[in-house]
Amino acid sequence: MGQRPCLKIMTDQIYYETMYILRPDIAEDEVSNHIEKYNKLLEEQGGKILDSQMRGKRRLAYPIAKHREGIYVQLSHQGDGQHIFKIEKAMRLSEDVIRYLTVKQEGPLPTPRSSNKVSVQSEKKENENVDLTNKPEAKSEKTKDINTETSEDTTSEIKENIKS
Repeated sequence: MGQRPCLKIMTDQIYYETMYILRPDIAEDEVSNHIEKYNKLLEEQGGKILDSQMRGKRRLAYPIAKHREGIYVQLSHQGDGQHIFKIEKAMRLSEDVIRYLTVKQEGPLPTPRSSNKVSVQSEKKENENVDLTNKPEAKSEKTKDINTETSEDTTSEIKENIKS
């Protein structure tokens, strides 16, 4: 038998993901300005922004430029690949960006998420509406108490029977 050609389904698409870290001492409105600046630069160079998220301030694994923390920003975009050089050059020249990395991704395109503030508020509302009595942890604690009391009673009955 002959070899069958390998067929690849073209449902997956190629896109790029750029993660960059800003200095931790930058004000929140200035962080927004940086995000808008890089998004606008990317679109000017022919790229298409799929998703842009501020991941927040996090502790770094090791010090970078004497900083122990950094503000992480994730940017998913599509394009011909030539736009990456321009955006990385702008990040390299900026004093506020302490590290950046662009990775080529293959797979389903990421879906844009709502802003972090909106999702945090909706999570709080969902947590308020949760009925704690239906949680398995609550039931197991009650069961443990009953089992402990029962085993203590049974133990004392066995001891009494042995004595008599």
